[in-house]
Parts: sequence; structure tokens; C-alpha cells
Amino acid sequence: MSPGLWLKNIFVPMFGQYDWQGRLVSFFMRLVQVVVRSVALVFWLIACLVLFVLWLALPVVVATGLISSAIKK
Repeated sequence: MSPGLWLKNIFVPMFGQYDWQGRLVSFFMRLVQVVVRSVALVFWLIACLVLFVLWLALPVVVATGLISSAIKK
């Protein structure tokens, strides 16, 4: 995603367009890219954290199920 890389180059014109129109379009295009990629990165981080928590909770759930089924017998 690398929004930091887009921020680093936010004032660099794209495609070698050094006129004011090229600079303006490049700036706003990169600004949109930074916002969209930052939001996507946050959603990806949340998804990874949820999967990690589920991975940590799975052995506890399995052990609880095994213990509760052993007690019922």
C-alpha cells in the first residue's frame, strides 16, 4: 500500500509534466491515492488483527469444548 511513499512524492509531477496543470493534477491524484491507500491499509490491519485474535482464541475454544464434553460423560 505504501502511503508514505506517495506522501514522499506528493509534489513530484507525474509523467514529467512540469507545467502547472501537470503539477496540479499530479498533486490531487497523489492526494487521493494517499487517502484511499491509508483507508485500505487500516482495513487490512483490522482484518489481520481479527484473524490473529481468532487464531489465539481457537485453542482455548477447542480445549473448553473438550473439557466440557468430558465432564458431561
